Amino acid sequence: MDEKTLIARRVALELRPGNLVNLGIGLPTLVAEMVPRDARIFFQSENGIVGMQAVAEEGLEAEDLTDAGGHSISALPGSATFDSAMSFGLIRGGHLDVTVLGGLQVDRIGRLANWMVPGSIVPGMGGAMDLVTGARRVIVAMMHTVKGKPKIVEQCTLPLTSERRVDLIVTDMAVMEPTASGMVLKELAPGVELDTVQGLTGTRLIATEPIARMRV
Repeated sequence: MDEKTLIARRVALELRPGNLVNLGIGLPTLVAEMVPRDARIFFQSENGIVGMQAVAEEGLEAEDLTDAGGHSISALPGSATFDSAMSFGLIRGGHLDVTVLGGLQVDRIGRLANWMVPGSIVPGMGGAMDLVTGARRVIVAMMHTVKGKPKIVEQCTLPLTSERRVDLIVTDMAVMEPTASGMVLKELAPGVELDTVQGLTGTRLIATEPIARMRV
């Protein structure tokens, strides 16, 4: 199993029947592939759909049925499409149970930076600010490091997406829960040890042994 699949499978275990769930662009979209089609989990995309799923078979892609990142999707029976104004009404109105977002950095108390690297050209924040603020639960799905540098840091050096603390972080190495006291280590990925994770994390992890292994 590759690292991104591991992350997506672990995140999928956090979802419950009846949940309305937004998946951010990139790695988070893989979560839809890890959920059975009869799970009664309803995926929403800010470009205007509730009931999206991964494409069932190669060759069945439709040009006008995509997620917010422009990637082809399929739709469950009973799904609904609507304009982006309605979609953001769901987000800003607090109707999302969960959002799963990628991250560039998360600081020790769970503030997320995921939309801009200074000096790079970006089209804008998109829905990230609204999603972190409006969803009942925010899960960050990301790789633990980038080019060997920690993405979980003492303090974000990139522009924050929101001041709100995210609820859970799932990486290829660990599952962590940010708190007011710092970053709590909940689970270790298969084959990964505490010393390794701490060495690749830019803030002190709060860990009480024995530490559970990541459920996949």
